Amino acid sequence: MQQPARSAADSHDVIEVRGARENNLASVSVDIPKRRLTVFTGVSGSGKSSLVFGTIAAESQRMINETYSAFLQSFMPSLSRPDVDSLRNLTPAIVVDQERMGANSRSTVGTATDAYAMLRIVFSRLGSPQVGGAGAFSFNLAEGMCPTCEGLGRVSDLDVNELVDVEKSLNGGAINVPNFGVDTWYWQTFVGSGLFDPDVKLQDFTPQQWEDFLHKPATKIKVGSTNLTYEGLVVKVRRLYLAKDRESMQPHIRAFVDRAVTFTTCGDCAGTRLNAAALSSRIAGRNIAECAAMQISDLAEFIRGIDDESVAPLTGNLRDLLDSLVEIGLGYLSLDRESATLSGGEAQRVKMVRHLGSSLSDITYVFDEPTVGLHPHDIARMNDLLLRLRDKGNTVLVVEHKPETIAQADHVVDLGPGAGTAGGRICYTGDVAGLRRSDTLTGRHLDHRVRLRERVRAARGQLPIRHADLHNLRDVSVDIPLGVLTVVTGVAGSGKSSLVHGSLHRRDGVVVVDQSPIRGSRRSNPATYTGLLDPVRTAFAKANGVKAALFSANSEGACPTCKGIGLVYTDLAMMAGVASVCEKCEGRRFTDEVLTYRLRGKNISEVLGMPVAEARDFFPSGPARVILDRMADVGLSYLTLGQPLTTLSGGERQRLKLAIHMADKASTYVLDEPTTGLHLADVDQLLALLDRLVDAGNTVIVIEHHQAVMAHADWLIDLGPGAGHDGGRVVFTGTPADLVAHGDTLTARHLREYVAH
Repeated sequence: MQQPARSAADSHDVIEVRGARENNLASVSVDIPKRRLTVFTGVSGSGKSSLVFGTIAAESQRMINETYSAFLQSFMPSLSRPDVDSLRNLTPAIVVDQERMGANSRSTVGTATDAYAMLRIVFSRLGSPQVGGAGAFSFNLAEGMCPTCEGLGRVSDLDVNELVDVEKSLNGGAINVPNFGVDTWYWQTFVGSGLFDPDVKLQDFTPQQWEDFLHKPATKIKVGSTNLTYEGLVVKVRRLYLAKDRESMQPHIRAFVDRAVTFTTCGDCAGTRLNAAALSSRIAGRNIAECAAMQISDLAEFIRGIDDESVAPLTGNLRDLLDSLVEIGLGYLSLDRESATLSGGEAQRVKMVRHLGSSLSDITYVFDEPTVGLHPHDIARMNDLLLRLRDKGNTVLVVEHKPETIAQADHVVDLGPGAGTAGGRICYTGDVAGLRRSDTLTGRHLDHRVRLRERVRAARGQLPIRHADLHNLRDVSVDIPLGVLTVVTGVAGSGKSSLVHGSLHRRDGVVVVDQSPIRGSRRSNPATYTGLLDPVRTAFAKANGVKAALFSANSEGACPTCKGIGLVYTDLAMMAGVASVCEKCEGRRFTDEVLTYRLRGKNISEVLGMPVAEARDFFPSGPARVILDRMADVGLSYLTLGQPLTTLSGGERQRLKLAIHMADKASTYVLDEPTTGLHLADVDQLLALLDRLVDAGNTVIVIEHHQAVMAHADWLIDLGPGAGHDGGRVVFTGTPADLVAHGDTLTARHLREYVAH
């Protein structure tokens, strides 16, 4: 039988990238097969993210945004066209990244996945007694929320001792609240109110004055010829600071709020966020808050027990959604868990579940290290989900370092050969078997294994943890050995972070180096953050006989047009705002005069454009070299000194913090998944760095899933046996060799397989 002629419409089988130059990409051209799983590999800084996120996904999203009306576009972030000659056959791209899911305390796992919305409808139909529609069970709507805490589940209280010093007078600076200092506008309303003598100490106020000072509701007061609105200090602080979302506050105000505000569970709703009517309605003896508080794996069982025909399609969908969450390794969460408390990996997996249920196909899904935070046991499940997305007819692009995920790929694009200016080129494209045979860094390391230590270090003492019960921990007592490398492991949700961060945070001599965002604006960069800019500015000032302040983009030498940012942000009113390179300084951030001053032939802008590796040659000694060496030690040789911190990944942020803390006289370092974003070849460098920290007399505690780090440890603490209420116990402590020889935990199984390879 004759085959039908192939239609022109069927010929668009590859995404064609031609001449991509974003960041360090060296005019890259590559074809990526559609409806396949393509994994992008290469060392940190080789250009993977620039190609996948900065070029392909960015252009797809920009073109979709352009299809909306100008009015709608005004509410969207402005996206500039990537630096690429041409991109053909793009499909709509959905980026599933590790950005935390908002800081809004009204967002929970249930609201973010729509599971809670489905549950509300089930309760509105089957709950007894009936209390109205689905809105009556929403803590975000007036009809369902607890009136006392307004659906937040907690009420805030102010510690008056943090607000004022009662041994001082108003004129003497008694108020300790930011923006309420002597002579400020807010201070003047208290002094000008005529209610108190500003020279009397607060402790000598009459009871009525004290009440007026703290709690008087907003009242119009005439002072001389002006009308003032006076309100008590507690009333004013609540309105100004407590009504705002914590994450949107400036750092110094957030620090004050953290000190002054105590949050307690709302007494009226017992933290459930709902009013009495919503809590009175039950299905099979449980109200909706009890369902939302159940572990998702248990809730799935509970929903299975509901067999009412009137809601069968709905409970079927809800069951599928909950089963997907269990399958992706999130069965230990509950629907009432706040989204903001999820780790980056957990947030990414929650977003992934939303897309699995989608009816769309021929979409390009883009993932950034989806295995982050996953134990080898969980990675297999994640791989299945990536393949399921592909099998629905989607193009799946994954930036990844783990060999287990690379092995699943239909197609591999390997970038390199190095990082930064030494990267940005295609080293290999093809299947996994071909990658293994290729002589690329990735190909050589795919089967590379770290061996168990011949001899483990002896502990110098113990760091005791006693009766830890945070989250799912079950009264855990364990000793962490001092002076050695300890790795804490276990499946996602087994209680590792709860044990380490919950028990060691704020102990003397403990430095916690995590991946949280670095507070700072688009002005901050590695040079300013590490303190490197100070010796650099001093060197420029000395060489040119001028003052050092000229060489700061935040000070006198800054280009006046862009204020030293290098970009000009233009607000186009109804259209989206645009960031464009400053025409005055051409993105160099400094005035023309400053750029005439040179240090060994380079101006300050050229020095800030150097990667760490090049800057080490430029500064062969002195304090600048010491800081640069630390950055190279943690694997950041490819970062440029002036790169905005907002462009760094979680793993890069963690390594930058580690570089700074290496100067501290700490005795105990706690690292949370330091292999995030590291190529297999870079993991060896990280292990050497951890060894150096331990050999210098420090204790290093690492929360990690990477078998290479487990194998290299002196001591392992394995939590489990499962996740959520199936975890929270120490299932093994001992040397890696002991675990391999005698352990029967999930970790033991995977480590045994790893070292036997």
